[in-house]
Amino acid sequence: MHDAHPPITAVRQAVALALTEDLTPIGDLTSALLPPELEGTARFVPRSDGVLAGRLCAEEAIHQIDSSLDLRWQADDGDRINAGDEIGWVSGRLAPILTAERTALNFLGHLSGIATLTARFVDAVADAGGDLRVWDTRKTTPGLRTLEKAAVRAGGGANHRGNLSDWVLLKDNHLELFGIRAAVERARERWPGRTVHVECGDLDQVREAVAAGADALLLDNMSPDEVKAVVVEVRGHDPRRPLLEVSGRVSLDTIGAYATTGADLVSIGALTHSAPALDIGLDVVSD
Repeated sequence: MHDAHPPITAVRQAVALALTEDLTPIGDLTSALLPPELEGTARFVPRSDGVLAGRLCAEEAIHQIDSSLDLRWQADDGDRINAGDEIGWVSGRLAPILTAERTALNFLGHLSGIATLTARFVDAVADAGGDLRVWDTRKTTPGLRTLEKAAVRAGGGANHRGNLSDWVLLKDNHLELFGIRAAVERARERWPGRTVHVECGDLDQVREAVAAGADALLLDNMSPDEVKAVVVEVRGHDPRRPLLEVSGRVSLDTIGAYATTGADLVSIGALTHSAPALDIGLDVVSD
């Protein structure tokens, strides 16, 4: 999955900030006790099954501490990994390896947790016989959005808009001010050529948004039956019907019911704001 990796600039910036947080003001006091010439090897080993993400971040953390360390991987972002299997190793001076350990694992565990949860949702859609695409949201950790969205891709999901500049998304608070038709018209006038996405809470709002020429509809907190009714409503507007996005508290228990409604995608904030970290260790190998 070559597109599962985040841009290297984002990786370097995030890792540098994390290392500054960990090493200010005078460095790693504990690792300074080790003989500087002491060398060894440490293995990356997951404690549970999951999907790998964040490999570049772990690598960057280690090499920002000591660029001479030798790091090799047996798995790439997007790969399914099994508990107990070695997925990579780092060899060289032990002091810098141990200094970088927690920062590397924090990134690796957090991002692999996002990829793992995303894969569970993607698998649940497939198991239900649907083709609903799984999207993330902007509910990300401040400063880590690019990394977390790459982790979603590693898990087989896709990315919603990256930030507020990507397209126009008219949600309930915007619509309270303008109304759907006026809001869409203002968006077209101000940002011609940009995608206009409208949040809808019921079928009447769907009809109004379709009539206004919205490119996409966010179906907020609708039941599977309500989504099916929306699909029937907009089918008559083919070939240029709006994209249909299911949104609002969709869980692993409920996504199967949405998978075959005919909607195009589902956006799930939990992918990035509630994914449990995947437990991955860095184990020093005894000679």
